[in-house]
This record gives sequence, structure tokens and C-alpha cells, in this order.
Amino acid sequence: MERKWIAVIMNTLVLATGFGTMHMLEKFKNVVLSHYHINEAMMGYQQTAFVVGLFVAFLLGGTDLFKGSFKRSVAMIVSFAAIPQFIIPFVGNWWIVVGLRFFQGFIVALIAVFSNQIGRLFLAERPFAKGVILSGIFWGGIYGISLAKWASHTRVGWESVKIAFIVSAAVMYLMLALWWFFVEDFEIPKERHSSRANVWRIPFTWVFGFTFFPALWIVFTLGSFTLHHAEFTDAQTANLVMTLEVSMGMWSIIMGYLGYRLSLRNTSNRGLFKAIVSVMTISYAITLLGLIVVWKATSTSDYSMAILGFAIAGIVQGTGPAFWTTAPAAYPKEIYPEASFALGLISNSANLVAPNVMFVIVRSVTAGMIIYMAMPILGIVLLMISSKMKLPVETLGE
Repeated sequence: MERKWIAVIMNTLVLATGFGTMHMLEKFKNVVLSHYHINEAMMGYQQTAFVVGLFVAFLLGGTDLFKGSFKRSVAMIVSFAAIPQFIIPFVGNWWIVVGLRFFQGFIVALIAVFSNQIGRLFLAERPFAKGVILSGIFWGGIYGISLAKWASHTRVGWESVKIAFIVSAAVMYLMLALWWFFVEDFEIPKERHSSRANVWRIPFTWVFGFTFFPALWIVFTLGSFTLHHAEFTDAQTANLVMTLEVSMGMWSIIMGYLGYRLSLRNTSNRGLFKAIVSVMTISYAITLLGLIVVWKATSTSDYSMAILGFAIAGIVQGTGPAFWTTAPAAYPKEIYPEASFALGLISNSANLVAPNVMFVIVRSVTAGMIIYMAMPILGIVLLMISSKMKLPVETLGE
């Protein structure tokens, strides 16, 4: 296997072990409620903190924090997840746990940092490589759930939390050590070379940044919202969660490969961008069909139909590999690392808005599903608008 593809596999594993922290604490809900003497509403704050951390990570991407040595940046980002993972089982104050969960959300910065690496290593293969890497988010979700389940069967009460968190933190650093051995370092530029190339002053950044907003809205809330409003057994709910995670992971790879095949037709900047728009548009269109099935299944608590709906709707993650390869294709070389974080920040604003809307404001399945089905349509409209715009690399030069 070529060294660059080994790097892709290692990136995927690092991302998976980091995102194993995403839902792990929730799987110990009853133990956590008893240990900290809190209610379910307070329990929810830890996940909110994690999601807000995802957003802030991209905000910090505009600073020098994640720039300079690529390897150093990755090690620092992994530590934001691993160190709290070590500490949480020994913290007696719930609000400190919530604060630590905020910092764990910084793990998402790996996506933008890895995009810089993929832009250097690949051309037409970028969407496929990115699709494989992004699938690690969902393999990580499955890994975290499975580890929590294993720990619960191995230990009783808070001891199960300790073993799961300590083991997962150790695995993160073990995976980082293996990754370090296989991957080559490079410098992520710390300064812009031209004031006229400020990514925040480029209209394309804002329009295209929001094309991924609808996808993240769906990815981070669909499963929780729909399953909360349906009457399934605990075993069925667990299977549906697993179906959605596997679906998103597989669609990430499948649509990434489609993006690669389309990119081969024309490897110019405009040609690569057309492939990106095509993959995202196809993903959104099929997502809409999947959401219709999910709505029907949720309304009737039809388990078989829900399995089918989640399997189809998971293609929304097919937008990810294309979106995260936009910066190297659309921006001049000296500013595309910054552009990756800018696009990530704009799109991840969904992480701040979506949970509050779907879990606080929206009260009915009908209203929620109408919002969900509006999201792919919004995504397609924004993609059509952005496809008519001049790319920054076309106006600023290479």
C-alpha cells in the first residue's frame, strides 16, 4: 500500500478513537445520574458543551493554535480529548465534567487539519481519501458505544465508567503514537501572504460555508429527535442508532469514491469544484427521500421502515467528503489551510443552532420533520448559487 494511503488509514483510526468520546458518557446515564445526584436535564448539558466545543474549535482555527507543525497540531488536538477522558472519572463536581466535555469537542479540529494534509497528498483522490477519514467519526461512535457496553458488563456502577474512560484515553494516545510513526510532518502556514486574500472577506466563503450547514443540522440531531418521538423498545432503539452510525460511515466512503471518479474527468480547480457540487447535490437529494421514509416510520413506530429510512438518510454524510476537499480546490495554496477552518466554522454553526431548535423549541414530529426536509432543499439551493460564483483561486490566482 502506498504511504499516502497508509496515512489515510491512520488518520481514520485517530479520528475514530477521538470521537469515541462523543456519546460514551450518555451510555452510562443511570450511573452518572446517581453518582452526581443530577437530573436528566442537567445530564444533557455535557453533550451541549461537547457540541459547542465543536464550534469553538473552528473559531480557534483562525488563530495560530492549530498551525505550524502538522504533527504537533494533531497531538495537541488529540490531547484535548484524551486528557479530559483520563480526568472525568475522578471528578466529583458535575459542572467541571461539563467544562471538560467542552474541551473534548475540540477533537473536530482534526478534520480541518487532516484536510490540509489531504490537499498536499492527493488531487482527484481527495474526496475518496477524505470520505474514508470522515467515516472514522461514525466508527468512533460505534466504538465508544461498544466500549461502554463492555465496561458495563465488566464492572458495576462508577467503576464501569472508570474503566471505559481510562481505557479509551489510553487507546487515543496509543493510536497517536502509531500514527506519529507512519505520517510525515509539514508546516501549516501561520500567516496570510496577502491582505487581499482574507478568506472572511470573500463572498464565496460565506455562501459555500453554509452549503454544509444543513447536513450538520441533520447529522447531529436526526437520530436523537426522531427516536425520542417514536415508540421503540430499548433494543430496537439501540439497533436504529447503530444503523444510522453505520449508514453514515459507509455513505461517507461511497460518496467519497464517487467524488474521486467524477474528479478524474477534470482535475482543474473548476473541474474539481464541479465534482464537489455534484456529489453534495446527489447526497442531499437522496437524503430528502430518506427523510420521508423516516417521517413515516417515526409517525407509525414502524421499526423495519425506520431501519430503511436511517439507512437511506445516512447519505447526508456523503456531503462531507466533498465539502472538506473544497478549500484545496477553490482557494490559493497559501490560504487554503485558513479557508478549511473558516468553512468549518460557518458550517458548524449548525451545532449551536440545531440542538436548541430541535430539542427546545420544536415540540411535534410534524414540525420537526418539516424542518429536516427543508434542510436538503436549502443545501441544494446554496450549492446552485455557489456553482455560479467565481472561485477564490480564479480571482486571486494560485
